Amino acid sequence: MAKRRMIAIDGPASAGKSTLGERLAQVLGFLYFDTGVMYRAVTWEALCRGIPIGDEAAVTALAEEIHIDVTRPSVEDGRQYNVLVDGRDVTWEIRRPEVDAEVSPVSAYPGVRRALTVQQRVIGLRGEVVMVGRDIGTVVLPEADLKVYLDASPEVRARRRLADQLALGCQTDYGTVLEGIRRRDGIDSGRELAPLRPAEDAIYVLNERMTVEEEVAYILGLCDC
Repeated sequence: MAKRRMIAIDGPASAGKSTLGERLAQVLGFLYFDTGVMYRAVTWEALCRGIPIGDEAAVTALAEEIHIDVTRPSVEDGRQYNVLVDGRDVTWEIRRPEVDAEVSPVSAYPGVRRALTVQQRVIGLRGEVVMVGRDIGTVVLPEADLKVYLDASPEVRARRRLADQLALGCQTDYGTVLEGIRRRDGIDSGRELAPLRPAEDAIYVLNERMTVEEEVAYILGLCDC
């Protein structure tokens, strides 16, 4: 099997996509690209320009106007990648609390999703990339050499997210987290534009009883990298 150069990883919230994607990229020497950073970049730029997040038309126009690039990290400050908006490094700015609070509606706007899909494809088609999201194999990069759909039950994913949140000092409980997971699953699977679903040729991986090391070894075996 020829070596894979574009790997797409999709799956529901807290399935472990980011952990697997980053580890694979490190092993392969590829770019790790979590497409969610682009929605954060649009949100940050809107806040900087004073564009109301609730103004869908204005936010969509902004997404169509700005150029966002994601590259391998150029600074050793703990970053996983560089995020550039019109050439400006906003890698850490897009992680600010005000972005956390506003990014959800931005990522739901159909026009924003369409605009960013174009830019995501440009990055993906450069090759040597592990791209992570919810519609990579079906919409963003359907020509990916290897497509993985990572999954686990809502209950398992809720336990994982609860552990992460408690480790960060967040005060929450399992029931609340599970309700949030199920609500997000419904939104992602039910949206009209680019719903969450496995690509027809994706490798389905149920990782409930797998370690990250086992996941990485399995995917590396599939891609013969």
